[in-house]
Amino acid sequence: MAAIKYNEAQLRELARLMRAEAEGDGQLGMLLVGNVGVNRVLANCLDFEDIRTLPSMIYQSPGGFEAVQSSYFYQRAREKDIRLARRAVRGETFSPGQFSLWFFRPEGECPPEWFGQPLSGRYKSHCFYNPYPGECPNIL
Repeated sequence: MAAIKYNEAQLRELARLMRAEAEGDGQLGMLLVGNVGVNRVLANCLDFEDIRTLPSMIYQSPGGFEAVQSSYFYQRAREKDIRLARRAVRGETFSPGQFSLWFFRPEGECPPEWFGQPLSGRYKSHCFYNPYPGECPNIL
């Protein structure tokens, strides 16, 4: 059963986003980006109120993903990427992204907070950040 509603076209968009944001971090890195995306659809809090669909999450502006500004994002989704996106929308979660709403790729170490949100951990090149307990009860 899916954690969020989606159709196949939306699933392919999520697959493209996951690849464009984290392909260099391998399958787990891409799944972690998928976790963040699904969490944003579920959250209904902070920067993500009224984000209820994959397209509204993917193309959110301001506050969305930088990858949608890259031509790489607009390339056709590959089957292996679609399989990973399907795992994310079905609710498979992985640490440190299982409750995260944000991630970014720093030049060096992960700061303990990013825009006032606490670090949940790092996976390869990306740092992941969770909301504080009580801020987003739909995901924490």
